[in-house]
Amino acid sequence: MVIRILLAEDMHMVRGALVALLDLEDDLSVVAETDRGDQVVPKALETRPDVAIIDIDLPGLDGLTAARLLDAELPQCRTLILTSLGRPGTLRRALEAKVSGFLLKDAPPHRLAEAVRGVAAGRRVVDPQLVLDAFDSGESPLTPREAEVLRAAAGGAEAGEIAAALHLSAGTVRNYLTTVVTKLGARNRIDAIRIAAESGWLL
Repeated sequence: MVIRILLAEDMHMVRGALVALLDLEDDLSVVAETDRGDQVVPKALETRPDVAIIDIDLPGLDGLTAARLLDAELPQCRTLILTSLGRPGTLRRALEAKVSGFLLKDAPPHRLAEAVRGVAAGRRVVDPQLVLDAFDSGESPLTPREAEVLRAAAGGAEAGEIAAALHLSAGTVRNYLTTVVTKLGARNRIDAIRIAAESGWLL
């Protein structure tokens, strides 16, 4: 049986290389390609692939949102996320989006074909190092309120806006943000947002 593949990757040279790589395998066939996240579901409904290989960073719609929508519209199509973002928080979000596999772009080429076959067979395929890193990242040191304040800051809100939204004083919000920066060993608020986001603590 030939496994039918949809490939969503916005970098044309990378997509071309992946198609060439997959077409070397007798049991794999790329039946659709797109460079946009918002085209994943329409292309999948049109071509009915068995596996969708989706990059996380896509224009139009990010890869994880596209994967979530694809699962709702075409649940028999398995999803394999292919990314250069090997962060524990990204892996956790991918698993919450019900993807079947998660593979780094710098994995050896033969791993891609193996991963496609694995997810097509109904198995979950995740890079083992990523799983270990996800466990190592541990639980968030932030309290729910600290995480709430940092999430608001990550969305671009200023201390006064956060205070009004959360029924706090601006001084209390600034104190929370100072505490968060200290707890995370960050250089500043922007660095704290980056650390928390990469660790999956702002979900």
